[in-house]
Amino acid sequence: MDKIVILGIPFFQFAAALCGLLGYVILAFLLRKFLFRKISQVTLTSKSKWDDVFMHATMSPTLLLILVSTAWLAGKIMSLPVNWEQNIDQLIRIGAIVSLILFMDRFLRGTVELHQERLAGMNISRSIARVIVRALVLVVGGLIVLDTLAISITPLLASLGVGGLAVGLALQGTLSNLFAGMQVIGDRPIRVGDFIRLESGEQGYVTEIGWRATKVRMLPNNTVVIPNSKIVDSVITNYYVPERALSVLVQVGVAYESDLEHVERVTIEVAQEIQQKVTGAIRDFEPFIRYHTFDNSSINFTVIMRAGEFLDNYLMKHEFIKALHARYNQEGISIPFPIRTLDVPQDLLKKLGVKPK
Repeated sequence: MDKIVILGIPFFQFAAALCGLLGYVILAFLLRKFLFRKISQVTLTSKSKWDDVFMHATMSPTLLLILVSTAWLAGKIMSLPVNWEQNIDQLIRIGAIVSLILFMDRFLRGTVELHQERLAGMNISRSIARVIVRALVLVVGGLIVLDTLAISITPLLASLGVGGLAVGLALQGTLSNLFAGMQVIGDRPIRVGDFIRLESGEQGYVTEIGWRATKVRMLPNNTVVIPNSKIVDSVITNYYVPERALSVLVQVGVAYESDLEHVERVTIEVAQEIQQKVTGAIRDFEPFIRYHTFDNSSINFTVIMRAGEFLDNYLMKHEFIKALHARYNQEGISIPFPIRTLDVPQDLLKKLGVKPK
């Protein structure tokens, strides 16, 4: 047996090294299993999701690292030929780089999954985002592997630069909308389900924030498709931020001879009734009025009520105007309408053949 040589190593020495490597692999796998079991027990009681993402990301790379470390250990305890040692060293470096690539790929994809609620409105949320993340990781990792293998990546980088410039010019509008969509998702000025008013006057519910455009369902039940670059550059009123509840303002005018204290009391009583019985009104809100203008034919004021969300204000105004008109008629409160008096010179009336009254 002593005369048997394997890879230039006596048989017993080779067998002892092989048993040692096997024992190391078994011990490493048992230790990995023990550590992950303990860590999983801790993550189950943790409120944070990041530890789950990190643990999931490290599971596969640790397996590869065990194999890489086994190859490194084999190179240290065995007297291998020089070319074998060089190949094993190269393989170890590549294995370590691939382990890092696997970790980054899983960790970044886990981060995308962690933010899926924020990305829920986008068509590209998890699908395109995962593709983009994986593509970036694989491209960067592939370049690092090529550089480790002593393969020049300068021509490849130059080709990628020229190709990227051509693609960027060809897809300028598309890329502009794509990055604008990412900005909308990051800053969250609008979200799926929000009721918004556009700068151009359209208003409706945000139904979808896609990779190229945002869709808004208008009140007549049609859909407006807006490029994301327009969303970023436009002034938008979001009626659901910071909260859905909003004030309902109704403008009213009464005659100058009215008793303003009486008008205020009657108007608030009507507003309180509306606040209690109309669907969508906030029950515990106390309505009030504020006089603000001496107009041409009336004293004007604003009635302030409170609705649960934007669409509720239509029904509240509808019911309030009907009830207030009926109550004013009962109370003898006049809502004047504009009257214009024309002062025409007498000589002009005579020329026109009109007899002055």
